Amino acid sequence: MEPDLFTAAAEERQETDPAASPLAVRMRPRTLDEVVGQQHLLKPGSPLRRLVGEGSGGPAGPSSVILWGPPGTGKTTLAYVVSKATNKRFVELSAITAGVKEVRAVIDGARRATGGYGKETVLFLDEIHRFSKAQQDSLLPAVENRWVTLIAATTENPYFSVISPLLSRSLLLTLESLTDDDIRGLLKRALTDERGLKDAVSLPEDTEEHLLRIAGGDARRALTALEAAAGAALDKGDREISLETLEQTVDRAAVKYDRDGDQHYDVASALIKSIRGSDVDAALHYLARMIEAGEDPRFIARRLMISASEDIGLADPNALPIAVAAAQAVAMIGFPEAALTLSHATIALALAPKSNSATTAIGAAMEDVRKGLAGPVPPHLRDGHYKGAAKLGHAQGYVYPHDLPEGIAQQQYAPDALKDREYYTPGRHGTEARYADAVEWTRKRLGRKRS
Repeated sequence: MEPDLFTAAAEERQETDPAASPLAVRMRPRTLDEVVGQQHLLKPGSPLRRLVGEGSGGPAGPSSVILWGPPGTGKTTLAYVVSKATNKRFVELSAITAGVKEVRAVIDGARRATGGYGKETVLFLDEIHRFSKAQQDSLLPAVENRWVTLIAATTENPYFSVISPLLSRSLLLTLESLTDDDIRGLLKRALTDERGLKDAVSLPEDTEEHLLRIAGGDARRALTALEAAAGAALDKGDREISLETLEQTVDRAAVKYDRDGDQHYDVASALIKSIRGSDVDAALHYLARMIEAGEDPRFIARRLMISASEDIGLADPNALPIAVAAAQAVAMIGFPEAALTLSHATIALALAPKSNSATTAIGAAMEDVRKGLAGPVPPHLRDGHYKGAAKLGHAQGYVYPHDLPEGIAQQQYAPDALKDREYYTPGRHGTEARYADAVEWTRKRLGRKRS
């Protein structure tokens, strides 16, 4: 827990022999100003800046925080920066190996440090979601009394994986996936920095783009792949990392897919048209291409939600809830697990019965509105709740459908210009087949003439 002689020796070796540590470790930021991304958490006066001693004076001390975000977004990095703050005692535990005994030992040490020589203790607990309820309970007195300032990291939703009393005593900080520009800046720094590759190799644009796709917003993955590819290139005597070398190193072929160009829209279009055509295998192929190309999973999920209404609609009313649930799940979990959710939704939509009646119905109605076919609302449908409405004839003669045995009143609802217009033509596939008889029956009860 506390650094011992062996830990100190290892750290000294890392400083004198950079190659002894992975590139991702060597390139860890030393200050918050070097952190890539997460700028929404690094503003002046933010909890993280107070933890490193920036403006943490006065009666209000720094708060314990829970860092929640996907892998490779900087949770451990932020804790590392805090550990370098000179005025704090820093202790690191992993929920994978630590238990209640280790937690209590840290807390006892923190109380001695505070009482004996006024030294604050910051406890970094990685993967807190792996702690049981009892193990998390053991942290409560220390956090509540500020014997330790807790930095807990998790990739799981803390509302499900962290006990409520601990959540209420901490600030929840949500880390976002790094953008391509964030990763690109990190790669350029790693290529030139003295702690990194020191200009030993260069990275052509096509190789960089593939490396960004491989990274998928994960800084650690990007630096690990860069280091491996750089080593392979240098072993061959090359000063440039070719796309072929990167592919061989990471065993992952570059997908020919430009997320900002025609390929982006062509592959997305092919996915939706394959779902529309009920070809589940082709749909999965295009989905896989989009995933492997590093497409934003939220973009894919949005396309699936549109498809659920545009091409399936009432033929399977469950299609839209499935697509919406998939979009919500994707937003919560991200890649790589989001691939399973997108596959689930794509298969369900591709195999669902199809109907575009909702699409054609609203299209026809909007076309009439654009043509000026609107007209005033019939007087008996107008609002009659305000004073003077009755004198204007508003809401007079309206028949309340629930008062009738069949629940349908024969009265006009549409404006005069559209009173017999029919927009909805039900399909004959899946669940919607039963709507056809219902539509015909209700239109007759309404006294409608065929348009």
